[in-house]
Amino acid sequence: MFSKFTSILQHAVEALAPSLPLQEDFVYHWKAITHYYIETSDDKAPVTDTNIPSHLEQMLDVLTQEESERESGETGPCMEYLLHHKILETLYTLGKADCPPGMKQQVLSFYTKLLGRIRQPLLPHINVHRPVQKLIRLCGEVLAAPTENEEIQFLCTVCAKLKQDPYLVNFFLENKAKRGDDKDADVESLKEEMSSPDTGHSPAHVGGASVLPGNSSSNYNLVSSLLNLTKSPDGRIVVKACEGLMLLASLPEDAAAQSLTESTALCELLTRRLTSFYQALPQSMDPLDIDTVESVNWGLDVYNLKEDAAAFTGKRALISFLSWLDYCDQLIKEAQKTAASVLARAVRDHFFVPVMEPQLMQTSEVGILTSTALLNRIIRQVTSEALLQETLYFLLGEEVGPETPTSVGHSPLRHRLIGHCDHLSDEISVTTLRLFEQLLQKPCQHVLQNLVLRNLEERSYTECRQPDERDEREHMENGQPHDAIDLEEDPLFSDLSPDTRLSSPDWLNCSPPQSTEHSKHDGKTEVHKIVNSFLCLVPDEAKSSYQVEGTGYDTYLRDAHRQFRDYCGICQRWNWPGSAKPIEKCDLDKPFFEGHFLKVLFDRMGRILDQPYDVNLQVTSVLSRLALLPHPHLHEYLLDPYINLAPGCRSLFSVIVRVVGDLMLRIHRVPDFNPKLLLVRKRLLGLEPEVLSVDHVTLLEGVIVLEEFCKELAAIAFVKYHASVPASP
Repeated sequence: MFSKFTSILQHAVEALAPSLPLQEDFVYHWKAITHYYIETSDDKAPVTDTNIPSHLEQMLDVLTQEESERESGETGPCMEYLLHHKILETLYTLGKADCPPGMKQQVLSFYTKLLGRIRQPLLPHINVHRPVQKLIRLCGEVLAAPTENEEIQFLCTVCAKLKQDPYLVNFFLENKAKRGDDKDADVESLKEEMSSPDTGHSPAHVGGASVLPGNSSSNYNLVSSLLNLTKSPDGRIVVKACEGLMLLASLPEDAAAQSLTESTALCELLTRRLTSFYQALPQSMDPLDIDTVESVNWGLDVYNLKEDAAAFTGKRALISFLSWLDYCDQLIKEAQKTAASVLARAVRDHFFVPVMEPQLMQTSEVGILTSTALLNRIIRQVTSEALLQETLYFLLGEEVGPETPTSVGHSPLRHRLIGHCDHLSDEISVTTLRLFEQLLQKPCQHVLQNLVLRNLEERSYTECRQPDERDEREHMENGQPHDAIDLEEDPLFSDLSPDTRLSSPDWLNCSPPQSTEHSKHDGKTEVHKIVNSFLCLVPDEAKSSYQVEGTGYDTYLRDAHRQFRDYCGICQRWNWPGSAKPIEKCDLDKPFFEGHFLKVLFDRMGRILDQPYDVNLQVTSVLSRLALLPHPHLHEYLLDPYINLAPGCRSLFSVIVRVVGDLMLRIHRVPDFNPKLLLVRKRLLGLEPEVLSVDHVTLLEGVIVLEEFCKELAAIAFVKYHASVPASP
């Protein structure tokens, strides 16, 4: 009580007294603090019962005022006094001793405000960055300490300063060999430093750069303290600590990046938490729940246990996992390039391989479903290039050479996942096909090279023939297919601007080769033949879309145009060839193997009349995404009905031809085929109630998917051609 009265009296006296010059005022407040320690005998009274907080605040006010009255960058006498008399060192020692109780809190606050308010660079001064480094070591020492809030504010302020001037981080990389054990050595260190006046900057700072030999054996205490604070029970402290770590990871300094990944437990923090959150998930979860849970941003997820539990079991655990995954992804995305690669590799080696791979390789159908759906969600959420690459290497392996029938098992996880696309469980097949569809949408060339393109490089699926030996599969009447659609002036694309067209049209116009009976050289006749080849594949008696409004071929054109434009934007940077590899340079004698992925897709496509509707939709969705890609070999293999296939080879068109042949035999075995087909189509569109049962429903649904898929392929072929044709003047 007496000390509070004294403080009030002192403020009153100061208010009445004439203002002192700033330096005298500054020295007065500092001397008042030091006199307290000389005169007081009661060191157990809390610091808030003393005048120390007030004097520290007054010192900050003086320093701020002094800077505002001087030219930018000029050091005033008060700041010179603080540096020369090593006030920060003294305060650090008092804060470490926490004398009087609560002094550590006051010192942390003083450091934070000093670094935050003063605009001139302070950290290069040895009598600033040395005590700052020491104070950093005190942070995070005790879990749930009463000073946690001040500790995290101080650490984040330092991080923000380093973000402004990244070279300063080198002052905070301590050589392990030189530091030794500084326990109980602060007072001696302070005496030693007092004998050497401040020269303004650290001797380690030479010519704007810092020299720190042996960085790999450095202590990065700033990171270590932040890592300790990520264990706080206070979620706000955890988020702040994570933000600080992200700032440090983004610093461009090589020494800091190396120390971050080699001398701290950051990699361990990321992977251990991923593992613990993943292992907290229920063993069985509905893939739909996993897929539809709201988008998660780390640090922003709101806990509502009652609402989460009512939604589905495990929602809270799933959000926690996805939230931490998002943090890992964002940190790696922001990190310095070398650090990003190391951190991403750590996630692969210490989370994906030991934790997720056993789940994906198990035989339990429930476990396969849950782990595959989780993997799909992970891939959908990852945006960091480095983490995405390591995730894909984990799933697919790093091989890019051609596959052979005997080599498909060299990457066991890849082999297992592709095999699951043709699993006995339709639900597993659909979930895994969705996973691969998600992979095909990621901006990563390795996915396409690994799954498809590496097997098409030599074009050994073709057989070289002379023009007069071509076996044209055309159903012609007067030079055109009997139900050909005139695409000469399609109004849907009349308003396309030149910037939506591709600059390299060669690969679209090169196939099929010009025949003597078609002399046009603009490729338009040929693209019409290709489009109508797909449109005419399904016989009239098996078509039903013309009987339902809004289900014509043109409905696919706009979607195909938008999707193709998006894919072109992604693939442009991959330098894909503009035309197919010349046939004379291809090794056509090399046995062709379509690869495990296309084999499974073609096998599935071949059974479209006997598979559930959901499976057929997913198979055709994956194939259409592949057909949209602007690669000449993939375009030829999937969208050219006229290629001369080598013996024993199949293409997408040849697979569909076989399905249509089977369909023609089966149509006549189904009584009232056309009315039933129309009824099923209307039911699928929600136009008819499912009151009466219909026999052969699987076959009828398969026919409908087949018709729609052929229209989609025709639209894709036309859009790819149209996008490649130069705009008319």
